[in-house]
Parts: sequence; C-alpha cells; structure tokens
Amino acid sequence: MFLIICFFYLKSLKKLFYLINYKILKKIHYNFFMKTKALFLDRDGIINVDKKYVHKISDFEFCDGIFELCEFFQKQNFLIFIATNQSGIARAYYNEKDFEILSSYMLGEFLKKGIKIEKIYHCPHLENCECRKPKPGMLLKAQKEFNIDFSQSFFIGDNLSDMQAGINAGIKNLFLINENYNDDKNYKVFKNLKELLYYLKDRK
Repeated sequence: MFLIICFFYLKSLKKLFYLINYKILKKIHYNFFMKTKALFLDRDGIINVDKKYVHKISDFEFCDGIFELCEFFQKQNFLIFIATNQSGIARAYYNEKDFEILSSYMLGEFLKKGIKIEKIYHCPHLENCECRKPKPGMLLKAQKEFNIDFSQSFFIGDNLSDMQAGINAGIKNLFLINENYNDDKNYKVFKNLKELLYYLKDRK
C-alpha cells in the first residue's frame, strides 16, 4: 500500500514539474520571441491639425497623410498607440468627458479606414506627474501592458518633448514632424507626414 501511494505521489510530482517548466518556457518564449512592435503617435500636430486645446469634433481636422502612414505600419503588424499631453483638462478648458467623446469620434474615423488604434494614453496633468511628456510614463505603461519591444518601435511627434519622451523611454526610431528643426543624433526631422512616409517606403 505504501509503495502504491509513493508511486502516485511521484507521478503527480512529475506532472507538476512538467507543468511548471512549461509555464516558464512559455513565458520565456513570449518575452523574447513574441514581443510587440509599436507605432506611437502624438495627437495634436500629428493626427489632427494643432489648433490649440482641440476638444470639439467640429474643430478636429485630420492631418494630411495620417491614414496612409498608419496603414503602412499596420500592414507590417505594428500595434498603433496614441500618447498625448492634454493639459487643457488641468487648465479646465475642457474635461475628461469631452476628451472621451472626441477620442471616440477619432477612433471611429480610423476604423472607417480599416485602421485600429490599440489604445490612447493621455496625460491630463499640468505638472507633478510622471506621464506628461517629456517624461516617458505613458510609453512605459504601454510597454508593460502590451510587452512592447522599443528597439523595433517608432514614435512620431511634432514637438521636442515628444522626442525627449521617446529618448527617455528608449525607443529606437524617433521622427519629428517640424520644419523648424534639423536632424539630431537621436531623431530625424521631416516637414510633413507624407515626406516621412516616402522616406520609410524607400528605406524598406
């Protein structure tokens, strides 16, 4: 009787050992071979024309070339995220509900073009936080939630604070859409989204 009990006990231990090792191997495989490529976009000045504190659908005008750019990345299996400072909330120019309504409209317009925005990260603060760019909080949060590989990811913005946030997060490919600046060792500068898309297609 004792031998029978020992046999089943050892058999159970063996199954447990294989189960634990399977979970460990699965986690290792996911972390090292299944990491996500991401495209991060600033909102105002990249997705929509920056008219300062845009919060109404009637004022929301998509930037020329944004749909084509997103389609280019989506076809290469990038997940698309938005990381946007929205200090207008802290300044009481508009509230979270206003932001949600406009975001819903924006996401719907992308979907009409067959483009899925995975998630919007926004910072409603003006100071004393870890999420307002140039701090990398929003980018790091996305990395943790979606297992993003920053070495294969891109960040496109129109302000130096966007580039600094990307640098602080460790994102490899940084592009500034602003004709008032020149290329830097950490990022490349383009006049507009169409010019950037031509560059990316030529580089591919």
